[in-house]
Amino acid sequence: MDTEKPTSSNFIKNIVIDDLKSGRENTIVTRFPPEPNGYLHIGHAKAICLNFELADEFGGKTNLRFDDTNPVKEDTEYVEGILNDIKWLGFEWDNLHFASDYFEMNYEKAVLLIQKGKAYVDDQSAEEIRKTRGTLKEPGKDSPFRNRSVEENLDLFKRMRDGEFKDGEKVLRAKIDMASPNINLRDPVIYRIKHAHHHQTGDKWCIYPMYDYSHPLGDAVEGVTHSLCSLEYEDHRPLYDWAVRECEMENTPHQYEFARLNVTNTVMSKRKLKALVDAGIVDGWDDPRMPTIAGLRRKGYTPEAIRNFCREIGVTKSYSIVDEQYLEHFIREDLKLKAPRTMAVIDPLKVVITNYPEGQVEWLDAENNAENPEMGHRQIPFSREIYIEREDFMENPVPKYFRLFPGNEVRLKHAYFIKCEEVVKDEAGNVIELRCTYDPETKSGSGFTGRKVKGTIHWVEATHAVPAEFRLYEPILLDGAEAAPEEEAADELAGEEEYTGGAAGEDKSFLDKINRDSLTVQNGFVEPGMKDAKAHDKYQFFRHGYFNVDPKDSTPEHLVINRTVSLKSSFVVK
Repeated sequence: MDTEKPTSSNFIKNIVIDDLKSGRENTIVTRFPPEPNGYLHIGHAKAICLNFELADEFGGKTNLRFDDTNPVKEDTEYVEGILNDIKWLGFEWDNLHFASDYFEMNYEKAVLLIQKGKAYVDDQSAEEIRKTRGTLKEPGKDSPFRNRSVEENLDLFKRMRDGEFKDGEKVLRAKIDMASPNINLRDPVIYRIKHAHHHQTGDKWCIYPMYDYSHPLGDAVEGVTHSLCSLEYEDHRPLYDWAVRECEMENTPHQYEFARLNVTNTVMSKRKLKALVDAGIVDGWDDPRMPTIAGLRRKGYTPEAIRNFCREIGVTKSYSIVDEQYLEHFIREDLKLKAPRTMAVIDPLKVVITNYPEGQVEWLDAENNAENPEMGHRQIPFSREIYIEREDFMENPVPKYFRLFPGNEVRLKHAYFIKCEEVVKDEAGNVIELRCTYDPETKSGSGFTGRKVKGTIHWVEATHAVPAEFRLYEPILLDGAEAAPEEEAADELAGEEEYTGGAAGEDKSFLDKINRDSLTVQNGFVEPGMKDAKAHDKYQFFRHGYFNVDPKDSTPEHLVINRTVSLKSSFVVK
């Protein structure tokens, strides 16, 4: 596990400190409980850092538990992806569990609830149950099956387990209070029938516990002391406590809620992220436009940058939206001393230096990272033909344009002054080549002081250049299209259980908010030193930003590079 320790305090940490001082807890046990129905995103990274680092700071333990109670939506692909993401972030769990490990215990505790008169089998449909739950202003209505005898309920529940009934034909509900002001306590469904293959238990079960029932029992069995979850579960806490108490669990965990992470121009709902994948708008869960851990990794983010970001945003109980530029700040800070600095031409324009000897190639010395001398130097070729960025030439320059234009002189980074003498165009009038002259007295590092130029541009020598595909990314959501934090929270909760009701339905207009120009592909060139670049190698390209060699599509024959982040930002970190 990462050895860095967070230093800032927060309300949850203060609770832990008080619990240890008072003797209420002798040790700290936290858990991270993802449902394997999708890949983790940056919001989950906040929860991961909080749980693992909190336990580590106080000498405790953190369990990883997959809350796999819904076989229809879950898959081993997601399990493996989540395991990989957590390890990549730098964390190691103390124990690995699945909610399905406790299915027998869940069943036995449900039988106990029936025996105590605290649960009953209901024949109503999901729609009927939703309609009778009531509203915030009106109490719910008792099910006509609420007063079944203990014996009948035990018999029906056993027959549910034995597979006698069809999906949706019956459910098991907790018997609490249909008039409770907290809708979550109005006889919530705790078991439903699903004749579906489970990724862990196969076809052993055809009834599955609901999350709100299974989750607190899993925490109790594992000895979790501080059950940390996002704020949308605050209204579920009374049900959490009820399940632990009425199921007579030996250990009593305590739930604490914090505000989930929301980022501008970013989708923070697994359900919506899956919709992007299913619609083919993105190239899978690891598309660099996705805010998933896998997507950020493929884009070029480092675990250090993500951990530092999560620490700095802090832990509060107030909904808020973090500017995406704040996350970008941390990857720039992490890479500025790590990434070698080199030159790449993304939109190439050919330049012929007419007074440079034909057939001659000289090798120029360049630092790999001026801010980190330990990264050493490299040799870059220079010859009669080079490529520059098309945007670094303007035939009719605007005021204060100091790059290349007819008659103007600029410095080539690490090389010489060149002057544009002639512009070559095709039949359509497009500029296809520049013819320039160079001044051999102006070699970089020579100490030349004869005259000054205002512009410095980057370039790549043509005969040794390595072709590359550059993928440039913009936010996947249009500006201002992200949901409000409380809406994202409701969406994450929506559809998780079909009997809860009151959650947000699927947003049919969501795909209309997608930025269809979020990916631009350019074909250009990089320095020859990158010809053997490997997956996840990171570079800072002069003036363009930080880039990462794509681990999925890049090959020795076809170099593919993803832009992680632009070089500069107007964002000010306070």
